[in-house]
Amino acid sequence: MKKFGSIFAGQGSQALGMGKDFYENSALAKEMFEQASDAIKVDMKSILFDDADKLGQSQFTQPAILLVSSIANRLFSTESSYSPEFALGHSLGEFSALTSVGALSLEDAIKTVHNRGRWMQEACEGKEASMMVVLGLDDAKAEAVVQVAQDDKKLVWAANYNCDGQLVLAGKKSDLEPIAPLLKEAGAKRAMLLNMSVASHCPMLESAMAPLKDILSETLSENFTTKIISNVNALGYSTKEEALNLLPEQLIKPVLYKQSVLANESAVETFIEFGHGAVLKGINKKITKVPTLNISDMNSLEVVLKEMGA
Repeated sequence: MKKFGSIFAGQGSQALGMGKDFYENSALAKEMFEQASDAIKVDMKSILFDDADKLGQSQFTQPAILLVSSIANRLFSTESSYSPEFALGHSLGEFSALTSVGALSLEDAIKTVHNRGRWMQEACEGKEASMMVVLGLDDAKAEAVVQVAQDDKKLVWAANYNCDGQLVLAGKKSDLEPIAPLLKEAGAKRAMLLNMSVASHCPMLESAMAPLKDILSETLSENFTTKIISNVNALGYSTKEEALNLLPEQLIKPVLYKQSVLANESAVETFIEFGHGAVLKGINKKITKVPTLNISDMNSLEVVLKEMGA
C-alpha cells in the first residue's frame, strides 16, 4: 500500500451534475445526499443536478462541493482500509478534510459551510468585493505590486498561493483593476478579474470570523483520526482547540496551498484528490513530482482502488 495524502478542492471546482454518477450507482451516496439535504432543509439533488443559479451561490456551493468530496472519500474508505498520512484542503476543502478525519460529522459540516458561505457573502455586501488571478509572475514580484497598492491605502491582498506562476488576489474591484497593468509590467502573462462577489482570504471577511468560531465550538469534535494541514501556516494540527483558532483565521489569511504541498510531500508516495473534477491534480503537477490520483465518480474510484492495491 502506498502512503498517501488526502486532498480536497474548494470553491470554483463545482459544476452542474457533479456527484450524479455516485448518486445513481451507490446507496451510500444516496443516503449522504439525504443527510445533507436534511441538515440545511434544501434538496441537494435538485441544486447539484438542476439549479445552476443556486449552485453558484456561496451558501449552496460550499455544501455541494463538500458533499461530493465526502462521498468520494467515504466510498474509498468503505472499499479499502487505508488511512492517509494527512488531509489537506484548499480553502473550503479544509472543511471536507475535517469531515474525512472524523472531526466533523457530515451533517454538521454541511450546516457549518452553508453558514460560512452566507457569512462570507454578507461580509462583502456593498463592498465591491472581487478577486483577480495573476499568471506567470513570481510571488515576490506580485507581492511587491500589492505592497505598493497597500501603501497607497488600496484594499488589495494576496489570497491564494496555488502554484508557481499562479497567485490569486482579493480585495475591492476598483482597487484591483488599476494594478492589472502594473502586474503585467512586472512580467505577468495575465492579470484577470474573476467573476466573484466575495473577496476570500482577506480582511474584508473579518465579520465572518466570530460566528464561524461559535458554530465550530458546537460542531467540532476531538476525534481526529489523522492530522489536518492548515491553510494558514502549512503545519499539521489535530485538536479542536487548534482548529478553533486556525479556521476563523483562514477566512482573512491567504491559502498557503503550494507551501502546504511542498512542506508535506516527503511524507507520501501519492496524493488522492476526492471530489468533482481534478482541479488540485492539475495544480499539483506544477508543484510536486509526487503523483496525484483523483476520485470523482464510480469509474475513477475503481481505478484508484486498483492503483492503491485494494
